[in-house]
Amino acid sequence: MAGLTAAAVAAVCFLAYQASANVPADLSAEPKAPATATAPPTSPSGGPKRPARDPLAVPAASGTGERVVYGLADRRVWLVTGGGEATRTFTVTPSTVSPPPGAYAVTSRSGSVRGSDGVQIEHVVRFATAQDVAIGFSAAVDGSTPEPDPTKKTGGIRMKRADGNALWSFAVIGTKIVVVP
Repeated sequence: MAGLTAAAVAAVCFLAYQASANVPADLSAEPKAPATATAPPTSPSGGPKRPARDPLAVPAASGTGERVVYGLADRRVWLVTGGGEATRTFTVTPSTVSPPPGAYAVTSRSGSVRGSDGVQIEHVVRFATAQDVAIGFSAAVDGSTPEPDPTKKTGGIRMKRADGNALWSFAVIGTKIVVVP
């Protein structure tokens, strides 16, 4: 037992020495480079850590040309020019029914209607159907963007009114909509 304790104390002392050798005298100074090569940083899953992606950057797997990109995981929309530059990006509140990832086109638009949740909405831009529910972007006239009732099948992807105005101007009938995971 004494041998195990001595080995553990020796290991802790060695690690403490290594740690103290890399601490700068002035904590605002740059730390010393490690004496030996180290493995690249890893993610919580153990794989290599990927560089952080700019959340405002247009997703790389969203195709080319003029398009509206809807990121399901990001809960974000990008209005993208033919040159690949985003002219505007904004967050949205997704509906309870989401379209599968893929490319679509704007099929219909409505200036002002009542949404399936009973809220008066404007600038409705429809582009898909999933689970027998029409999927489209819209803005509530009262400016609200509440989470939808999870017990109802709705297809309205809600945004702020200013964002709805911008999308309405950009996404005419036939405009490409790309949904990414």
